Amino acid sequence: MTRTVVIAGASGFIGRYFRRRFVEEGWQARTIGRDASADAQWNDDGGMARVLNGAEVLVNLAGRTVNCRYNERNRREILESRVLTTRSMGVALSRCDEPLRTWINASTGTIYRHAEDRPQTEEAGELGSGFSVSVARAWEDELAAAVVPATRKVPLRIAIVLGGTGGVMGPFRNLARVGLGGHMGPGTQKFSWIHVEDLFRAVLFIHDRPELTGPVNAASPYPVENRELMSLVRRSLGVPFGLPTPKWLLELGAVMIRTETELVLKSRWVEPRRLLDAGFAFGHPSLAGALNEIAAAKS
Repeated sequence: MTRTVVIAGASGFIGRYFRRRFVEEGWQARTIGRDASADAQWNDDGGMARVLNGAEVLVNLAGRTVNCRYNERNRREILESRVLTTRSMGVALSRCDEPLRTWINASTGTIYRHAEDRPQTEEAGELGSGFSVSVARAWEDELAAAVVPATRKVPLRIAIVLGGTGGVMGPFRNLARVGLGGHMGPGTQKFSWIHVEDLFRAVLFIHDRPELTGPVNAASPYPVENRELMSLVRRSLGVPFGLPTPKWLLELGAVMIRTETELVLKSRWVEPRRLLDAGFAFGHPSLAGALNEIAAAKS
């Protein structure tokens, strides 16, 4: 019997990758999104319920990019694109005659505080403060509020996702190519990350293990400092040196390219303790190996 996955927010980098990989693994993939090509659209509650009914697992990746200036409009869209879509999923799932087993809802490792002193685990991690953290908490609260007793709900606290066809590495590589590939700000801030293939495998792993509940961190067990990150980016491109970027210049550049310095200055030290304790083996545990694989895939 063919297993069915529903991917919400399937038009982004991660969603496209997941859809392809699920199909390669023999699954039927249904989608929910804004595009007309999706099997159901966000404004169609009945259509979403039909798509979800009888499926085995839901992976909700919906959410507006945070790579923008945090003005009032963008803040509202970032929050609503996560909270309202999660709410819609809960309503649609409550109408299903054949409820699915597992609902994996994207969250973010940014929910933890700026941490340079120790890793943040699911059990002992300390939540941070500020806009990004408030969005993450509201996102997870909306998932918790969904009344779907037959479905296990797992908020997946995802670190920065790396892959050959998208993700955040493009700007880092571009900076390195033009000689600005040195460390950013102090360079000591932690960079927690995960290869997109390991993220896909983690989703399957969680689905197949009903004992995994509550938030789960999705990050490589080997984060690096920003200084090492940029060194590895340069090495993967064969670039011998890179000028560092002080905080004041990052602030100026962020305004010019309409983004926020939090994306590179916040120290994200996310430890995947629940995955490791459950026996998950990362295929791309080291950043050097992951970047070399990504560079080879793009060459």
